Amino acid sequence: MRQKEGLLLKIEQNNRHIGMKTNVLIALLILSSSITGCRSSAIKYDSSKIDFLHNLVEERSYEINSNWAFPLMTQGLTSIANAGLLRPGSTAGSIDLIGNPNYLKVIGDSVSISLPYFGERQMGGGYANNDIGIKFDGIPEDYVVQWDEKKHRYHIEMQIRQKTETLDFNITLFPSLKGDINVNSTHRFSIRYSGSTAPISGD
Repeated sequence: MRQKEGLLLKIEQNNRHIGMKTNVLIALLILSSSITGCRSSAIKYDSSKIDFLHNLVEERSYEINSNWAFPLMTQGLTSIANAGLLRPGSTAGSIDLIGNPNYLKVIGDSVSISLPYFGERQMGGGYANNDIGIKFDGIPEDYVVQWDEKKHRYHIEMQIRQKTETLDFNITLFPSLKGDINVNSTHRFSIRYSGSTAPISGD
């Protein structure tokens, strides 16, 4: 009887030991998969594309043409969308800009901006549309460029002033030539634009 109990105890201990080994192995496999996933998610760009982007930014001769605008969704803008006043394919949170000319140009020390604004004004007006956009021609207050070596992208910050309004631009440029523009204003709700980057085209 005692031998039988001892045998059962050893079997139970062995099963526990095997179970612990199995749990450790599963944990190691999950960790390995997570690390591999993080590594594989990093986008690798061709060196020629990175060099091309470097030249655009360093020469300060590029423009961003946006295909989409992403305004901050408010009750007012949602009401406009529900009324069918936005172009087909657009929603209150994403507006198609195809066929709506726009640009943000950096030419030396100067900046030229013409962007449609969709959203709600906090001061001095109601809801903006294509006729009341973000327009500027001149030299920005600040222009700061940072290159993210790890993620291979440029972060550019600049500030412009128009009468009583101050606009802060946060621009992200990628070697794929995708360009994102985030605009924060003292008078309007924030908005983001997304499009493509290219050398300044000749007039």
